[in-house]
Amino acid sequence: MKSKESIGNNVRQFREELLMSKAELARKAGISSLTIDRIEHGMSCRMDTMRKILLALGLKLTDKEKVFPKPVI
Repeated sequence: MKSKESIGNNVRQFREELLMSKAELARKAGISSLTIDRIEHGMSCRMDTMRKILLALGLKLTDKEKVFPKPVI
């Protein structure tokens, strides 16, 4: 079984490349910093939350797979 870390997503990587804090990303996305923290630690989220994060990172919705890759089963 894989660890949470390997199942996760690339939100933290994209956020750090933009030199953006969790609080700043949360504010731009209109969600809580706790939600950002949970997502960065591999917890799932709703499609609406994914959309908000993508847009707050300055990405297009078509970039979803770069940030939230599908898990390999």
